[in-house]
Amino acid sequence: MRNKTLNGVFCLKAVLTASALLVIVPAANAQTEATTQADSAGVFDVSPKDALHQIFKAYDEWSRASFPESAMRRGDYRFADRITDQSIVAIERRYNERIGFLDQLNDIDRNALDEQDQISFDFFELILRQDIDGHRFRTFLAPISGRSGPHQSIPQMADGVRFRSVEDYENYLRRMEQSAQSVSAYIQRMKLGCEEGRVPPRVAVESVPTQIASLLAPGGLDSLGIPFQTFPDHIPARARDRFRNQYRNVALPSIRNALNSFGEYVTNEYVPACRETVAANDWPDGEAYYNHQLRVMTTTRLSAQDIHDIGISEVARIRAEMMEVIARSDFLELFPAYAEVSADEQFAAFRTYLRTDPRFYYDNPEDLLANYRRICKEVDPWMIKLFKSLPRLPYGVAEIPSFMAPSQTTAYYQPGNLENGEPGYFYANTYALDQRPKYEMIALTLHEAVPGHHHQISLAAEIEDLPPFRRQTYLTAYGEGWALYAERLGIEMGLYSDPYDDFGRLTYEMWRATRLVVDTGMHALGWSRDDAIKFMLDNTALSELNITNEVDRYIAWPGQACGYKIGELRIRALRERAEKMLGADFDLREFHDVVLTSGAIPLPVLQKRVDAWLLRQVAPQQYD
Repeated sequence: MRNKTLNGVFCLKAVLTASALLVIVPAANAQTEATTQADSAGVFDVSPKDALHQIFKAYDEWSRASFPESAMRRGDYRFADRITDQSIVAIERRYNERIGFLDQLNDIDRNALDEQDQISFDFFELILRQDIDGHRFRTFLAPISGRSGPHQSIPQMADGVRFRSVEDYENYLRRMEQSAQSVSAYIQRMKLGCEEGRVPPRVAVESVPTQIASLLAPGGLDSLGIPFQTFPDHIPARARDRFRNQYRNVALPSIRNALNSFGEYVTNEYVPACRETVAANDWPDGEAYYNHQLRVMTTTRLSAQDIHDIGISEVARIRAEMMEVIARSDFLELFPAYAEVSADEQFAAFRTYLRTDPRFYYDNPEDLLANYRRICKEVDPWMIKLFKSLPRLPYGVAEIPSFMAPSQTTAYYQPGNLENGEPGYFYANTYALDQRPKYEMIALTLHEAVPGHHHQISLAAEIEDLPPFRRQTYLTAYGEGWALYAERLGIEMGLYSDPYDDFGRLTYEMWRATRLVVDTGMHALGWSRDDAIKFMLDNTALSELNITNEVDRYIAWPGQACGYKIGELRIRALRERAEKMLGADFDLREFHDVVLTSGAIPLPVLQKRVDAWLLRQVAPQQYD
């Protein structure tokens, strides 16, 4: 999923994640009003069910007012004249208001709720407790990386935003003009982080000065002016001139000055102050912090060593399957000498062949994007065969913006919104085409578009009988676990008939397995960055550029990479359990409905949901 920025983006841009709630902070006053709604409504004079849903409603209003950008992506423009307050004062206020919501929740008798409301109760409590418990680690004092921060969010302020009325343009200009204050708040947080010794690894921020410089170069911020190039017909010429003048003479200079100051601070003071070490354990109270991150990202109680061991086991299993695929390819016909060498030597030679032979790479970006679109069209007809429920929201394929492409991963997904008339987008990286192999494209498409992120996220957003927070919250283990499971559905679609494409699928599965090893290795078990890069080079066919970017991402975002494989393994195990119990009565479309139509949920809750479905399919005495 998309990991374009940690500030309001989905792996992922338009999705509000549980971990991101620690970083993005509300506008003043609006959220205070929202937090009092549940009390003022007298929620505890009504039934537990009504009280619970009034709290959910108050929380939703609070979230929308606190995070205006997220509200706009959901089609709510009531707060479009402001941006999220990034100040430390706002962060602390948010923290205390979350405690208030948790106190209200705990006054409700959970046992008096029905099954679906108990799931919502538990999920809501989990989100609040994770954010409250994580606050003590003060990660908001290290708010930037090569993938997150104002240098990422500001150039994308016009993305996915409505421009239909005079008010829309006026609010957009107001948001732009508030960006300077937001940048200043980031700097204040970073300075306090330096004082407290809460700074990120240097490798996680080394690319930021270059990114900022590219934005300040001629044309670097042109994306901000796109809305002023064309207007709806009903907007008067005088208003158009006023908007353009205000953009050129006030808003854009303000942003340029803010980014210039930000760049000077990051380059001259912040990067030199960042630490040379890479481990989360080197953060203050680092062991507890990393354990917290693993719980948040996997929704399990697995330890770092547990996850590391699972990764080692999965690497060995996938490696054996890879050797079978090599034997099915034409590699040994082209290079018969490698049939006589050891398995390790043969695997290494095959990796080198994949990384260096021109047959596996495109020469221009247009061809790469065209093939992604072709694959999408090939997958689309399969969706009705595999799923009972399909989202209404369409999706497209687009190119990752050039200013961020060098430090971005191969692709990401950006959710859309029906109310905004904005489709979802699968963004593909066209930088360094010799690092973007063809054999990875099917698995990547299935992961980012359908039946992966676009299908799951859009479907969740359209489930009307769920509380808003359940439609919007993104859990890494569930969402990324589903997307990795979706890659494997390509087998049932017959998409991996070419051995090289099948090896690409296994490469992606191996990639996620090695993540378990290197993330825990670096953050808890004493591995260096070079150790992690070498392990992935030795065990995957990913290019060195992709591996380096990936490892730096794991350094900047501890634990997140572990959610993918843990989630996928759990979903696969649940399917295998259902197939074994139901035999010929197993309905894959029905199983997928059970997994997807409750929105993103923690893995233990998902297991209970599948088990309850199985109980309804078989006699109780047949259920073990």
